[in-house]
Amino acid sequence: MKEIQDHYFRLAKKEGYPARSVYKLKEAQQRFRFLKPGHIVMDLGASPGSWSKYLGEIVKKGGTVVSVDLNPLRISGENIHFLKHDVFELDYREIRDEFGRFDAVVSDMAPATTGRKDLDHYRSMDLARQAAEIARALLKDNGVFYCKVFQGEDLPDLKRWLSTIFQSVKFFKPKSSRSESVEIFLFCNGLKKR
Repeated sequence: MKEIQDHYFRLAKKEGYPARSVYKLKEAQQRFRFLKPGHIVMDLGASPGSWSKYLGEIVKKGGTVVSVDLNPLRISGENIHFLKHDVFELDYREIRDEFGRFDAVVSDMAPATTGRKDLDHYRSMDLARQAAEIARALLKDNGVFYCKVFQGEDLPDLKRWLSTIFQSVKFFKPKSSRSESVEIFLFCNGLKKR
């Protein structure tokens, strides 16, 4: 298993990404094909910037990536805009005024882990719900939401709730995610019309 993880670490370094986490987004793109040139995409919990760099490459010059984090990015790009913000304090109206509505919102946010699986799970749920609220406020109709969450007892409730907001909600476990990791991703397609 360690060998596989080293593979993704080395690959990220070789391809110029600050972290191996980029492959969790690349695999989702290969599977669902939800990102296109010209798209406007929000990246929540963007630091150090691997997802944002990849998003910038996909949406190209005609697209926009809005990266949100309290920590700085270690990458830059002409179509990448960094907002140093707490995700619980975003001004949706201000963001819509500046960037319009988004085609996709992605989130690789995770809480600082405590080692207590139940507590880490609940904190992860809070972040996922907040990311979903941001997606609901900022996405275009039929927009896409892709979000990391830690598995646990509240996960079925989260999936049910997301199914009231999106037309389709699927679990996705990328190969690049460590097998022992409790993380899983939710791919939510088609924001329902308001």
